[in-house]
Amino acid sequence: MTIRQFLIGALTGATTIVAALAPAIGARAESCPNRPPFDGWLSQFRQDAAAAGVPDRAIAALDGLTYDPRVIARDRGQGVFQQSFLQFSDRMVSADRLQRGGRFIKQEAATFARITETYGVPAPVLVALWGLETDFGANMGNMPTLRSLATLAYDCRRPDMFRTELLDALKIIANGDLTPDQMRGAWAGELGQFQFMPSYYLAYAVDEDGDGRRDLLHSRADALASAANLLAARGWRRGEPWLVEVNVPADLDWREADLSIKHPQSIWAEWGITLPNGRPLPQSELEASLLLPLGRMGPAFLAYDNFGVFMKWNKSLVYSTTAAYLATRLAGAPPIGRGRGEVVPLNPRDMAELQRLLAVRGFDGGPLDGKLGLATRAAVRAAQLRYGLPADSYPTPELLERLRQP
Repeated sequence: MTIRQFLIGALTGATTIVAALAPAIGARAESCPNRPPFDGWLSQFRQDAAAAGVPDRAIAALDGLTYDPRVIARDRGQGVFQQSFLQFSDRMVSADRLQRGGRFIKQEAATFARITETYGVPAPVLVALWGLETDFGANMGNMPTLRSLATLAYDCRRPDMFRTELLDALKIIANGDLTPDQMRGAWAGELGQFQFMPSYYLAYAVDEDGDGRRDLLHSRADALASAANLLAARGWRRGEPWLVEVNVPADLDWREADLSIKHPQSIWAEWGITLPNGRPLPQSELEASLLLPLGRMGPAFLAYDNFGVFMKWNKSLVYSTTAAYLATRLAGAPPIGRGRGEVVPLNPRDMAELQRLLAVRGFDGGPLDGKLGLATRAAVRAAQLRYGLPADSYPTPELLERLRQP
């Protein structure tokens, strides 16, 4: 799981690629029109980097750089993430990850105390993201960052984005934070224990351990503080909750269950929402949304403003809900319930058909990518309202069948 979802919105856990496809995909990338050979492009980039103020010693890191078709193959091979929240969280919120995460919180108590005092972000939130991103620093990737970024900047799918990232990577070298040889990570250029793209590394990395370098690969303190700095910059609210599991009455007006709708916690309590053990919600004017990741039959949460910061970290609702849930577990919450009945997600083929039919019927569900993102959920909700179905924003075979009708 990587922070590049801030930029490209794809879930890395869904990425699979067959090595045999690499030559064909690489060849397709090479057919981009009106593009010079890679060496010529790189020579021009060197001149542009110098004009942008990057010193020669940093630009020299580009010496001998070659195009890597494996990177393009992985980029083109990003699969559709089809796991439901329970499927994904069952795998990722494991007993081992909870145990190790809890141990890190105790071991690094002094570091976490400083970070929370400075940035307001509590240890369980940082450890949850740390565990999902790189398994607490154990799996950061080992591909040459500059080669990956140059390949993606040369490619014609998102050249401007990755050209900026390559320039920022050279600035990291110029700052003395990392050497070119140390810049190794995931295939799309992410770096460090929290998988920062170079632009985020440059903007949000901090030198927490005081050694004069911002080293997010080898310094645990620097990595944790930098993640907290980024979360704080994205709007983290000190001392406030992020996600609380709740029980929801079966007769609730499901139109209220949407992340775009917020009510004070006291209003949710008036409507019969309780804590999982049946006890009433504490009286509070703190606003929250009702989140039903699997619809009205699955688990239910109140999602507060801080949950929105998880969504800014990663646009995938499944990933963000899992990360926030893992953080609640690390903070002492019990395992969640399974809801009031079995929920079977639409298979990839049916999900693609659902999106196509939503578009045909005039519902704007965003890109026809087979992913159940926020735009598709909003379109599902609008369709459910039109057809008189429970408007819980979750696609069902019943809705698909209704959309199939003339």
